[in-house]
Amino acid sequence: MKRRRIGHDYRSRCIYMITLVVEGHRPLLGTIIGDGMSQPAKMKRSPLGDAVVKALLNIPQFYPSVEIWTQQVMPDHLHAIIFVKEAIPVHLGTIINGFKVACNREYRLLKDKGDITSDDTALWEQGYNDRILDHEGQLQRMKDYIHDNPRRRAIKSSHPEYFKVRHNVKVGDFTFAAQGNIFLLDAPCLLQVQCSQRLTPEQIKELCQQFIAKAMDGAVLVSPSISPGEKEIMKTAFGMGFPVIVLQENGFAPLAKPGGQRFDACAQGKLLMLAPWQHHNDRRTIKRNQCLMLNEMARVICSQEHGVST
Repeated sequence: MKRRRIGHDYRSRCIYMITLVVEGHRPLLGTIIGDGMSQPAKMKRSPLGDAVVKALLNIPQFYPSVEIWTQQVMPDHLHAIIFVKEAIPVHLGTIINGFKVACNREYRLLKDKGDITSDDTALWEQGYNDRILDHEGQLQRMKDYIHDNPRRRAIKSSHPEYFKVRHNVKVGDFTFAAQGNIFLLDAPCLLQVQCSQRLTPEQIKELCQQFIAKAMDGAVLVSPSISPGEKEIMKTAFGMGFPVIVLQENGFAPLAKPGGQRFDACAQGKLLMLAPWQHHNDRRTIKRNQCLMLNEMARVICSQEHGVST
């Protein structure tokens, strides 16, 4: 079983986003048609994918207190938002396991008919992932994310080089993990964004206009976005669609993928994220020495003498 929220009662009234992954990430549930850009991307479910959706929507017949609010079958996984509207007699995991049993039954039937060729005895990986949706705005964000999955998958398939996490990217004496358009490091003009913490809002606004003018002339802005001024300048440039290089304290998880606007910026080749340190799951306050190091790294990246290798 995957990690659960410590202390949470999985029998209580709550909204969950559930994710199940096909064993071995095999694309058994269907295919994505359309490229997500010139053509809308949508999921074409296989017979097994149809059976999975039917089993999911049947859950309320066995547990009337459970509602399936939305779902999205993908070739190798399933997302669903489930609302437990009143206390249930069993742990949520018991309900998910019952659903998986129903899916496995259909999986074996299709194998026996010869529609699926596989040596695996079970359809799903062991366990499941859940996310408790108890913060304001979280439900709508997760609905949008689920419905956008086919488009995201299609774009990632069309531009895999922009979404793959690269390791051991060397710039000068520094080594990074990277995700995004690595070729931004070869831009003819890389401009570091570094601002004092003491700048007034008026000074930040003036400085922002200067940096945006440089970006309009072709400069790629580079910064860890630490101070308020740096954050405002990088946010403005990013929002206007200019290419940027962002240095970040947290590294990349094994299956890391950018979310929201960062995803689209990656797809367009306008974003590069660099992380000098390993990934961590816990929230951390960035330390002063890390801030100094990230700004020094940005300086080296923007220097004309650096060499880049991967």
